[in-house]
This record gives sequence, C-alpha cells and structure tokens, in this order.
Amino acid sequence: MSICGPKMKMDPTLHREKKPDWIKVRLPNNPAFWSTKSLITDLKLVTVCEEAQCPNRWECWGQGTATFMIAGDKCTRACGFCAVKTAKPDALEADEPARVAEATRRMNLRHVVITAVARDDLRDGGAEHFQRTIHAVREANPEIIIEVLVPDFNDRDWALQMVMDARPHIFNHNLETVERLTPLVRSRAQYQRSLTVLKKAKAMVDGKVATKSGIMLGLGERRDEILRAFDDLLAHDVTVLTMGQYLRPTQKHLPVVEYITPDSFDELKEIALAKGFRHVASGPLVRSSYHAANFRPELDVLAAIEADVRAAKGLELGPEHLPLPAPHAGLIQAIA
Repeated sequence: MSICGPKMKMDPTLHREKKPDWIKVRLPNNPAFWSTKSLITDLKLVTVCEEAQCPNRWECWGQGTATFMIAGDKCTRACGFCAVKTAKPDALEADEPARVAEATRRMNLRHVVITAVARDDLRDGGAEHFQRTIHAVREANPEIIIEVLVPDFNDRDWALQMVMDARPHIFNHNLETVERLTPLVRSRAQYQRSLTVLKKAKAMVDGKVATKSGIMLGLGERRDEILRAFDDLLAHDVTVLTMGQYLRPTQKHLPVVEYITPDSFDELKEIALAKGFRHVASGPLVRSSYHAANFRPELDVLAAIEADVRAAKGLELGPEHLPLPAPHAGLIQAIA
C-alpha cells in the first residue's frame, strides 16, 4: 500500500523549463524514416512512437522499426505523465491484428513490440485483442520475436492468461515510478498490482518468458526509493529493466522536478546489474521499446517457447521423436 493518498498534487512551479544539453532529439535524415511513416499510414496503424511523443521516433523509424499500439488511440486512464489522449475509446477493429502482422512482414521485422492503451471499458481490458494480434503476427512471421507491453488488465488473472496463452517471448509491464509517487503519476494503477502482474505472467507459463519493466526518473523520486523499486522488481522475477528521463508532454502534465545526468543513469545501471538484473538500458532518452531487439533476453527461453507453440499446433514431433518400428520376425531370426 502506498503511503501517498490519491489526492496528492505536485507543485507546478517545480518544473525545470530549460532542458539540459544532453536532451537532444535527432531529426529524420534517413529515407527509411519516410518509408516507415508511409507504411504505417497506408495500413492505418497507430504507433506509441507518435501517440506518446517518444523522443526516439526519428531514430527508430529511420532504422525501419516501430512499436505498434493496438486497440485504438484513446485511453480510459489519465496518467499524469502520458501524452496519449484520454477519451471514450472506439470499438475494436477486427482486422487490426492482420494489419499489424502485414506491417511486420513488409518491414521484415525480426523483433516487434506490441502495446495498447488501457481499455477499462472492455471486460477483458483488451486481452483477447492482444492474443489475436500475437497469433496473427506469428502466423505471418514464424521466426519473429514478439514483445508485448501491456496494461494491468485490472489484475484479472483470466485476462492475463489469454495474453500468456499466446506465448509472447517478452512480457513488459512498466512500474513507471516509485511507490510513493504512484498515486500521483499513474491513474488507477497500483504499485503492488503491477508487481503482481509481472510475477503472475511469468508463473502462468512456467517461467518460459522474459519479463521486463521500466521506470521514469525526474519526477521527484529519492535514490533510496529507486533502489527499493529495483529490489521489488527482482523479487517479482523481473530480469530486464529500462530507465529514462521523464519529459513533460504539455503544460497540463506533471512537471519535471529534475533532469538526471547521464553519469547518474550510468551509475544506476551498474547498481541494477550488480543487484541481479540481467539486462539494463539506462539513459536520458531510453524508453521501454528503445533498441528493444538489442538485448535478446528471450534467448534463455526461446527454444522452450517455440516448442510449446509447435506443440499447440500439433507440430511438436519431428522424425527424431517418432518411435522406431517393431522389427520384422524374420529379421530377428536372421540376425540371431
């Protein structure tokens, strides 16, 4: 339970207006950027890159990668840090999973990140839509690595199970901030609930998934609180951690209390690794999906996941697994 009540407010005068020199955004200068943008427009897809105003979208699109946001562009929650608009969502689009799959095929992706807005208007929170999208992507690209970045589904186990039954390689759910600041930063979300979702997701597939979470810095968190968050994530079986600088999307969003230096991000990375995280991305412009394919946290469980997927399709047996035919009686006598 957080010690901070739901009415907590942050003083807007805390905002640090001038960004430091290390907060720099690269503008597009690569033809692949425009090709990616054109494809996304053509298939009528939504990306978190644009909706969340990610500072790395120029770089990622220039490399021909994108994080697809399914289930619409209107969120049912109003988190104090997030640029995605809050409104009554539209109905789910039945052909969206196929469109996402087609995008991954055209882009020749080997790693895809699929995320979504919170859909508290749906009984399953959009879990079935995640499941259908994962299946469609895997059907179109059998060798692709599938990472999902999901909401908490209001901690409904049966909804979470739907996502895990589709067998993503990497399961990501962001803690976003320290426990004390959670009621201020995250609308309707709960610190302990997020930890529980991460642990349950891994248990539902007998540990055969890489689990990942992210934290924003610069919202007024203390160092001891950050280290406590590290310990809490590790205690809930999370092995991949991302840390980045919170940047204020508009004047209506939470203020930036502090710009964390690159050296501090480097130091926190070393501490996190020493504590037991296997992979850590830490830097001012790091976001959940930034260079997601570079870590390869799924390697430890890849063979097990693929075996389970083949088994589910009835393809688990190869020639080496087939029983040897019983030897003919005449052959036995000849050998004897």
